[in-house]
Amino acid sequence: MVGQQGAGVVRGHVNSLEKVSGDSCKHCPVSTAPLEITELSVNAEVEIPWVCIVWNDPVNLMSYVTYVFMQYFGYSRDKAEALMFDVHSKGRAVVSSGSRDEAERDATAMHSYGLWATVQKDD
Repeated sequence: MVGQQGAGVVRGHVNSLEKVSGDSCKHCPVSTAPLEITELSVNAEVEIPWVCIVWNDPVNLMSYVTYVFMQYFGYSRDKAEALMFDVHSKGRAVVSSGSRDEAERDATAMHSYGLWATVQKDD
């Protein structure tokens, strides 16, 4: 918790949200230990999401790719077909985004269905 010098939150206090000055309060025994003050990092890095990309291949039928997107991701037929047409016409489609673990899980699932898929950081 961020605090001013000489003030903070006493851990284990009867009311842990009650702020006290540098002195003790009526509920706590006297202690010479300094108050613990933790600062939050202002420059916390925003995590860039990862994406799972399905690539066009000469093997799978368009109807099968649509089926996989509906079955695995739970996409509506319209969304699954739109993604399938991107794969077919543009050569690839971003089918999911999230953490690296989620994107890798989705790529592994696409491989299990016989589709070509890769993972990369979102642009």
